[in-house]
Amino acid sequence: QLRQLFGNAVPAFPPKFYLAMTKSMADERRSQLEQYLQNVTLDSNITNSDVFIGFFQKLQQDTFKIPTQNAFLDVYLADGSNIRLDIQTSDTAERILQVTSCKMGLARELIKYFSLFFFQDHDDGALSVVKKVADFELPYVSLQSMKELHCKLGIRKWYMDPSLDMLLMDCRASLDLLYMQAIQEVKRNWVKPTEGQMQELKFLQKNEHKAKFLELMREMQFYGYVRLDPCICDYPEGGCSADICVGNNEINCCIKLPTTNQTKEVSFKINRLRSWQVTFLGATKDGEEDTLELRFEYNDSGTWQWIILYTKQ
Repeated sequence: QLRQLFGNAVPAFPPKFYLAMTKSMADERRSQLEQYLQNVTLDSNITNSDVFIGFFQKLQQDTFKIPTQNAFLDVYLADGSNIRLDIQTSDTAERILQVTSCKMGLARELIKYFSLFFFQDHDDGALSVVKKVADFELPYVSLQSMKELHCKLGIRKWYMDPSLDMLLMDCRASLDLLYMQAIQEVKRNWVKPTEGQMQELKFLQKNEHKAKFLELMREMQFYGYVRLDPCICDYPEGGCSADICVGNNEINCCIKLPTTNQTKEVSFKINRLRSWQVTFLGATKDGEEDTLELRFEYNDSGTWQWIILYTKQ
């Protein structure tokens, strides 16, 4: 159906094996299908089409056996409060984001600067951003399928350039969202204020000078970044542990070298990435957690090389 609508804009579907597959053939087939889906979703015309959305909408509901019916869904803000929505279980993330924005009074033209995310609050006070919710994804269904992870659905800003904050300052709802998220980043130690900046932030927060608070935040390293759970990295050598945050058009890694125990900070600029790939590796051994592999091709001093990150799920 996508071929009929978009012709050659749709990549060729991986060929089928007509005889019994070995394990290696099945792994190869799965990898090809993952790559196919990643290539398809690069085109927003395809992912916004009724054919694409309808297919995945039905697939999600059928997989987890959740019929279309009325339900309640909580969308959490960065300050811990939540907005309760009366939804249909078949509502997409795009639809839920629109309803949430309407309830908050967020101007329609500013919705594109925000997105829904799944996140986890841990007992030790840490916060894990699990993933950005795809527009065609059904958040209610996804939450039911991730019950053991105790995930919540939240709304956060979704752009890499901190200067874009200026476009959102005239709307009370968007200003509040930015302000709540900035306070959360300070509390979670996601930003690096100096002692003087920290005192000024406390003063501005106490007096609710939200615009000035955000103006000061934009001067700080890692403001507005998404911080990921610790990973294993093969750069600059294999087996490095890495704390990763993404924002301001870079992937920033605080890498601990296994041989010397030294810490090294490395910034991979987005404009020097040529391609990337995400692969689900499954459990490498019985009893181990599933592993995701992220690899990206990076131009380092004129030479292209693949950088690989592994994270447990």
